[in-house]
Amino acid sequence: MKTITFQVSRFDPETDTRPHLEEYTVEVHDGARVLHALHAVHAMDPTLAYRWCCGAGQCGSCAVKVDGTPGLACLTEAHDGMVVEPLDLPVTRDLEVDLAPYLDRFTSIAPNDSAVFPTRAEIEAIKPLRECIECMSCVSVCPALKVSEFAGPTAMRQELRLALDPRDSGDRVAEAVERGLFACTSCQRCRIVCPKEIQIPGKAIEKLREIAAREGLALPRHTDLAGTVRLTGRSVDRTKPTLLEEVPEVIEPEGEVKATVGFFVGCMYNGRLPETARDMLAVMRRNGIRVIIPHEQVCCGSPLIRSGQTGVVDHLKRRNIEAFRSRHIDLVMTMCAGCGSTLKNDYNTPFTVMDATEVLAKYGCEPPAHLPVTVTYHDPCHLLRGQGVSEEPRALLRSVVKQFVETPNQCCGSGGGVRSGRPEVAAALGDQRGEAFEASGARMVVSCCPFCEYHISEHTILPVKDLMTLLREGYEEKDRQRTQRP
Repeated sequence: MKTITFQVSRFDPETDTRPHLEEYTVEVHDGARVLHALHAVHAMDPTLAYRWCCGAGQCGSCAVKVDGTPGLACLTEAHDGMVVEPLDLPVTRDLEVDLAPYLDRFTSIAPNDSAVFPTRAEIEAIKPLRECIECMSCVSVCPALKVSEFAGPTAMRQELRLALDPRDSGDRVAEAVERGLFACTSCQRCRIVCPKEIQIPGKAIEKLREIAAREGLALPRHTDLAGTVRLTGRSVDRTKPTLLEEVPEVIEPEGEVKATVGFFVGCMYNGRLPETARDMLAVMRRNGIRVIIPHEQVCCGSPLIRSGQTGVVDHLKRRNIEAFRSRHIDLVMTMCAGCGSTLKNDYNTPFTVMDATEVLAKYGCEPPAHLPVTVTYHDPCHLLRGQGVSEEPRALLRSVVKQFVETPNQCCGSGGGVRSGRPEVAAALGDQRGEAFEASGARMVVSCCPFCEYHISEHTILPVKDLMTLLREGYEEKDRQRTQRP
């Protein structure tokens, strides 16, 4: 047995205006789960309200937040100092939330009188979508659902499940479009918190969008985007000389060569933000990284995959892979979070893919001068959850600024084709991020994604910079200080 002290959110709608935390000390067995700790509290205070049923991770009833992260109380290990709260849904009492409005969004099968039994292939396609235990963890973290009429991630999962079943007679794809299919920002939070590890963004929402595109139900802006990629190989129009038009294929470092990497530029850094890409190249030169930039590389296909416009994606993949394979490059560096996530998760590459911050962490980064500014960091969804990169950019930030403050992570709204296809949803999420940044006390927002940078800058009064630009400025300040020394 062991003794643990932890906090539990309490709320009585008859007496409380808002939830509050209360502290409890209980004895539990080693390896006890949060549910066991709640049982121990309930034995002392029978008024504690919480749901549970199977106690074995199969029913979803006991979903709560533990230290801010959704999980099943019956599977999450209890620990001293933990904070147990309800999911971010309307609270009815203590740890209980109102699930009815979200369960009501699930659609049911509409039997098809002439249907045949599903084939083995159809059964296999449906099987991963049937694992949902309706815990609503995914719904509780979905940013789009909080600012739009989006039915939610698990409702979309159910739509595809029925769309794939020949026994169902409903027009599920059109129904999904009507219920907000294109409001999903591909932030991946639903995938991360799902106790059954259902990959709703990639295996449900993007598949529904792909079918929608084939049936002529894609959003007009997404159709236009696909046309641009087919014609130019890029997802953004050329408005000025591009990075690939102006840089040599090989950029040598200033001193000893620590490593040679290929650079996958990405459409935004190539066409819209080439100056930021040049900042990154200057940082790599400073740190002994030789950079090879194949000039025949094209769009990674991420905007097409996320929006369901997948007709030319295989061609893009082959062209990009060959561009680096033909040069015998075994490490490809990305700077755009979306490109990096796509190359890591949607490609089958013969080379390793790393974000620029990972490259600097691997091979070492010369400390820059500390700049006198307080910054906060925005985690790009495709970097944090798509690539699992979190500490590397923070370590670099701490090396270059006097003060770094955290802002709770949330999607800015620019991903998943939402900025182009559902601008009102993107704007609402952008406004939320802007308010959070301005309340943090920071005087600058730093990120590692061109789409986030573009979008956030429209929704905050604070300056927004790429991390690589800040590092380059730190090196310039370091050199300036050296020249001023007697």
